[in-house]
Amino acid sequence: MSRLTLGLLLLFALAPLRAQEQPIESQQAESEAELSGLIIDNAITRFGHDFHRYLSFALQDATDLDGDLVVRERPSARWGSLVWVEHGQRIVYRRFLQPNVAEIETIANEAARLIQEDISRNKLQNLLLDTYDMDRDEL
Repeated sequence: MSRLTLGLLLLFALAPLRAQEQPIESQQAESEAELSGLIIDNAITRFGHDFHRYLSFALQDATDLDGDLVVRERPSARWGSLVWVEHGQRIVYRRFLQPNVAEIETIANEAARLIQEDISRNKLQNLLLDTYDMDRDEL
């Protein structure tokens, strides 16, 4: 019986210390959950990866993105590669890239400018949208 009571006393003595550790862990989890603004590479070819790299460099100094961007690619032997960028569930940029494109960096910089304009225009439209009865995705 003395071991049982000693174990219970030890458990009750350590309970406040354990309670203090949990908020620190939850704060760390909250700070990790705030990670956004990623530019995810889902490209297949070298040109798609180069486009992603230059786009990431161009958007690196940009304002905080509300969500993540995903660069996707569909290569074609006849037309080159169709590259598109998604923000949330919307396509914000789409273009065919030829495999011999030497100006991939300027194309990516122009794409970054167009993507920023589209995202800011969409934010403004969402602010002006009346969603009293229905949510935005239901309209």
